[in-house]
Amino acid sequence: MPDDVKVFVDRDLQGALFNRSTLAGAVMRGVDVDGLHIDAPWLAKGTLLVNGVDVAPLVEAELNRRFPGRALRQAGDPAGLREAWAALEGAWAAAVDRALSMPPGAVDVSVDGEWSFAQTVRHLAFATDTWLGRSVWRLPQPFHPLGQPHAEYETDGYDMSIFAVEQPTFDEVLQVRAERQAMMRDFLAAVTPELLAELRPSAWWPDRQVSVLHCLHVIFDEEWQHLRFALRDLDAQG
Repeated sequence: MPDDVKVFVDRDLQGALFNRSTLAGAVMRGVDVDGLHIDAPWLAKGTLLVNGVDVAPLVEAELNRRFPGRALRQAGDPAGLREAWAALEGAWAAAVDRALSMPPGAVDVSVDGEWSFAQTVRHLAFATDTWLGRSVWRLPQPFHPLGQPHAEYETDGYDMSIFAVEQPTFDEVLQVRAERQAMMRDFLAAVTPELLAELRPSAWWPDRQVSVLHCLHVIFDEEWQHLRFALRDLDAQG
């Protein structure tokens, strides 16, 4: 065994929280995992072995069952992408309706330090601005001030002071969200296979070239992942 491998033997990690940490390649043997909760957004791109069984495909299949339309997120042609986006809009419309039906203030509740529902919706506007506005359209200033960026992007050469410090109303958030959804809808209505194959600088790694289709797939992944997070936290509110 390499000398730099961290070894935990007869340790009690009950209730431990690992956030934004990597456990890639970790080996657990003879462990009690009753009630273990793993939230791994990128699981579909890797493997997770439990008693020798790769459960990643099983998890993906179950998520696709729970979220009708999610299986379309990797569509590769214009018609498929339009169908996939329509499914997303429908799923998010239902989520917004649910949030609005809850007691006042529910959209601003943070569960376990995660983004509130309103912040999640703001982040999706930011994701659209990033991958459609910045990467695909190469706009010099693609971001709406009400978007919700990740803090780590503050070092990427963009003036993050444009983003709102004060919390906007949820009506304002929904207005920006509707505008960004319309941007995607209009773009997909006219997109061609040739445009999907064109290369663009990656949003956060400009020295890396990616296809327009890749940029759209990132948006789709963001949409579905954050829908799952948002519904999980609405469930936690009761």
